[in-house]
Amino acid sequence: MKIKKEFFIGLMVVIITVSLIGGIYTYQKIKARNSLIARIKELSPQDTPPRTIENLREAIRLYEELIEQHIRDAAQTGVYWKLLATRLQDRGLHHEALDALERAVYYTPEDAYLHYLRGLSAAVAAKSSFDPPEGTAKVQQYYDLSEMSYLRAIELDEGYGRPRYGIGVLYVFELNRPEDAIPHLLRYLEISRNDVDAMFVLARAYYMVNNYQGALDMYDRIITTSRDAAKRFEAENNRQIILDSYYG
Repeated sequence: MKIKKEFFIGLMVVIITVSLIGGIYTYQKIKARNSLIARIKELSPQDTPPRTIENLREAIRLYEELIEQHIRDAAQTGVYWKLLATRLQDRGLHHEALDALERAVYYTPEDAYLHYLRGLSAAVAAKSSFDPPEGTAKVQQYYDLSEMSYLRAIELDEGYGRPRYGIGVLYVFELNRPEDAIPHLLRYLEISRNDVDAMFVLARAYYMVNNYQGALDMYDRIITTSRDAAKRFEAENNRQIILDSYYG
């Protein structure tokens, strides 16, 4: 009970902190915008266009400054939503993180990292969405969102490895589509050559599509790469199971 109380207190601190920072920034940007608008009105008495060339030029400059301020405001708002989303993810609140990520993506739609984070949270959220009667449909919606988000992240940045690993895990363990996982995992291991966890996922994908030699090769790679005795033991055990079952 104490741990749960501390958890929610910590969460409220995060949300309040972000809200305070956002509130201060919002107050400052509104004040600056109102100041610009007041100066523009001074150049345009009775809501008519400025009458002199000098005033027209000044009004144009002020309007451009107002537009630039709006752009900066939008970018900063996106940063705050991104910050809130990552804090929520750190605390395991992936449903809430999805809401924040939706807002962050709205402001910066071509940020591959945001789409990766959304794919991650959607995959986690799917596992806690089994309440009837609409539970099954909701689970599928989350998995669809996860797949779409990972693919969008890859589309935006082909050299970004994490969404390839994420979608590989999704295809292998959740969607039973190992053949779709293999090319993404191979590409990911070109980027992160020593990621043993990815090697395990790829070995499983090979096994699921009956490519036993591919699985054996991957377990051999784990055995020679990993410094973790437990992972080497797991790889050796899995390798032996394949040899006994299909080559014995």
